[in-house]
Amino acid sequence: MAGQGSAGNVLAALCSFFIPGLGQLLQGRLLMAIVQFCLAAVLWFVLLGWVIHLWSILDAALFRPRQ
Repeated sequence: MAGQGSAGNVLAALCSFFIPGLGQLLQGRLLMAIVQFCLAAVLWFVLLGWVIHLWSILDAALFRPRQ
């Protein structure tokens, strides 16, 4: 993916909108995808999962690969 603002990041952010961590998985960041998915799943039980969900969306949208 080309970086921040690219079509790939927009697609990743949309994927994370529906399932936290899915956008990171799409970007090839397996560990971050697992962390965000598990945190969101656990925190939804105490009604704070939306915080992780938003973090997941923003992280996918603003991701810049290392050069």
